[in-house]
Amino acid sequence: MSLLDYTLRIADSSLISAQRLSEWCSKGPTLEEDIAISNISLDLFGQANGFLEYVSELDGNKTVDDFAFKRNEREFFNFKITEQPNGHFGDTIVKLFLTSAFNFLFYTKLSGSKNEKLSALAAKSLKEVKYHLKHSRSWMVRLGDGTEESNKKIQESLNSLWQFTGEFFEMDKVDTEISKSGLGVNNLSIKEDWNKIINTTLSESKLIRPKDGYMQTGSKRGIHTEHLGHLLSEMQYLPRAYPDAKW
Repeated sequence: MSLLDYTLRIADSSLISAQRLSEWCSKGPTLEEDIAISNISLDLFGQANGFLEYVSELDGNKTVDDFAFKRNEREFFNFKITEQPNGHFGDTIVKLFLTSAFNFLFYTKLSGSKNEKLSALAAKSLKEVKYHLKHSRSWMVRLGDGTEESNKKIQESLNSLWQFTGEFFEMDKVDTEISKSGLGVNNLSIKEDWNKIINTTLSESKLIRPKDGYMQTGSKRGIHTEHLGHLLSEMQYLPRAYPDAKW
């Protein structure tokens, strides 16, 4: 079950990130950015689908749609940062930047997995995540080193979301087992490189890195903030309301 659980966690973070970003569709600050965010959302939905297909294969009973639409919040294992509301544009950019920096390093490592399926999925995802990181990083610099108001707002976003970054590097029994077997990633091994990306970008953006105080935890055990339930109620409404519908 460990491989299934491990893969499901990856899929869930991609799926919930995608659902959140999709809420920006037709609401972006500019037409170009509206399209960019929508495309990043589609990338993440594609990544989620790929990993969920593998989860379904490992499970042998449930379909991809079963995993996406027929679980409640305690059965999801996405990082808590991915379920946080979009807020204003700066909030979304900070969240995308922090997660993309992690995903870039994570998929780089996972692409070397001994598991051919995970390796292939990671390699495909990595091509897209490189753009996500480049795009969000450019906005961090643009907003941080912009006006006094934009700097103030994005600094507040960073301060608010920082508490969720500790989960990136947590290692529980599942992570340890999959990592030691050569199938997965030791998240602690990428923390130093993540710090370098974050610190370099914040310096260029004229932003101050928040102190590591209280850090949110619990997503690996299915413990979430109140926001995930509301997100799932929208995302899962149609399949649950019309379970036998054919599209």
